[in-house]
Order: sequence, then structure tokens, then C-alpha cells
Amino acid sequence: MEISRDFPFVSEFLAYLRVECGLADNTIIAYRRDLGNMGDYFESAGIASPGEVDGADVVNFAQELARRGLAPSSRARAIVASRMYFRYLAIEKIISVNPTDFLDQPKLFKHLPHELSPSEVSMLLRAEVGVGPLPDRNRAIMEFFYATGARVSEICGVRLVDINLKERYVRLKGKGGKERMTPITRTAAGTISKYLAEARGSLAKVESPYLFLSRTGRKLDRVNIFLLVKRLAVKAGITKNVYPHLLRHSFATHLLEGGANLRAVQMLLGHADLSTTEIYTHVHDKRKFNAYHEFHPRG
Repeated sequence: MEISRDFPFVSEFLAYLRVECGLADNTIIAYRRDLGNMGDYFESAGIASPGEVDGADVVNFAQELARRGLAPSSRARAIVASRMYFRYLAIEKIISVNPTDFLDQPKLFKHLPHELSPSEVSMLLRAEVGVGPLPDRNRAIMEFFYATGARVSEICGVRLVDINLKERYVRLKGKGGKERMTPITRTAAGTISKYLAEARGSLAKVESPYLFLSRTGRKLDRVNIFLLVKRLAVKAGITKNVYPHLLRHSFATHLLEGGANLRAVQMLLGHADLSTTEIYTHVHDKRKFNAYHEFHPRG
């Protein structure tokens, strides 16, 4: 089916997937096609906005995909795309009810996030070697990422009043405006202190409450940070697909591998539901198998 135009907020959602979630271009293209077909179907049914969609409409769309003879994998991807789209709208408070909440997640698309190894993280954090306000800021941002496991949007929104370097903690405002207190490492506190003492004043061409500033002195946006992470990954020689959210995955995985319990990691990540954090339970499985082979008499 030819896509005439995007259903409302599809472009914003796809930009979010590209910049914050780091999805590959081919995946974005496939999701655009799936959501274009979804939008065309809803509009043909007289539905002009996502707020008008209910659970029955989503079921009808899924049945329409089956009638068109799409392969199970293509139908599953289309349902995943629609679920993610409506979840994004619910998080952003664009809709009050997610019409896909009752749908089962297709098992075909349940996969574990990959992560950087601790050595790869170290390479990434050391990649910025320049001198001056921007390199100082960049090093502070990267240390902040790995120290807190923050989302890129949370880093953009951190204000000066939110961070206490003496006590080494920061207040982060997450999804739905929920706040959480997160500790920061001694290394990150030192790097941020240097940025504040030697760099931020040079960048602050206009008065701003935000911790991290652009070269024009304004609040950083997601694209700025996305490009920074990509550039430093190339400079560090890391061949994996590196994007801001990957540092969050790495943060969680490394904590669990070090012995942190799942509930503590849930609180640090700011997940409202423990089931969201449970995607990282593969770490516990790996630890369990390692223990088996180490301690079983015939392991």
C-alpha cells in the first residue's frame, strides 16, 4: 500500500526511535511502512487521530494484516511497531489510554538488549582527548551517562540545582515527570566539577539553569548527544552500534554482573514496573550457569 502521509505523531515517534533508541535505518524504514499502513487503515475506518483508537480497532487492524496474507514475522513486526507507537504516545501524555495494552507481545520480537563490555565503556569514556570547554563538557556528559544510567532526555533536562557534587547524587526527572535520586561516582563528580569550574562559564553566553550547555550556551537536545556518542564511539574504534541508550543498558548489566539486586537496579533506572527491568535477568542466568560449572563436582 502506498503511504500518503504519516498518521499524527508518527514522525515524532520515529525520530525518538532513531535518536534516543538508536534503531537502525532499515528498522526505521520498516516501522514507517508498518505505521503508514496502520494509519491508512484507521483513516479508512474514519479514525483521524490516535486518541480515537480503541482496542477493537487494533484487533481489526491485526485481522486486516492477516487477510492481506502477510507473513507471521511481518504481522508480528507491525504489531510491535503499533504497540511501541501507542506506548510512546501514552508516555508523552498525548493519549490517556493505550489501546494496545491488552495485546500479547509477539514472542518473535522478545530479544535482549546488547551492551558494551566494561573495557569498551572505558575506551568510550577516554575517547575525548581534546582541550577546552567542549571537550571538558563532553567528558562530563559521558561520565554522567555511565555513572547514572540516565536516559538521554534526562541528561538534557538536568539543572544545576539538581546535582550535589559534595554528596555525590543527582535528581533526575524521568518519564511521566517522576523524580528519583541517583548516586554518581567519584570519577564522574570530579569530571563534572572540572567542567563547572573551567568550561561551563565559557559556554554560558545566555543565562541557563541547565547543567550541560551547547556551544551557543543553550540547553542541549537529544540530537546533540546522539551525535556526540556516535562520534566518540568511532573515535574509540568500537565497531558495535553505539547509541545513548546503550550506555543505559551497559550501566544496568554491569551493576547486575557486579552483584546488585534487580530491585535496586529498577530504582536506579527509574522503571515504574519491575517487569521492565526483568529484561536484564539474562545476567542472573549467566551467573547461575557460571556458578554451576565452577562449583558442581562434575561441572
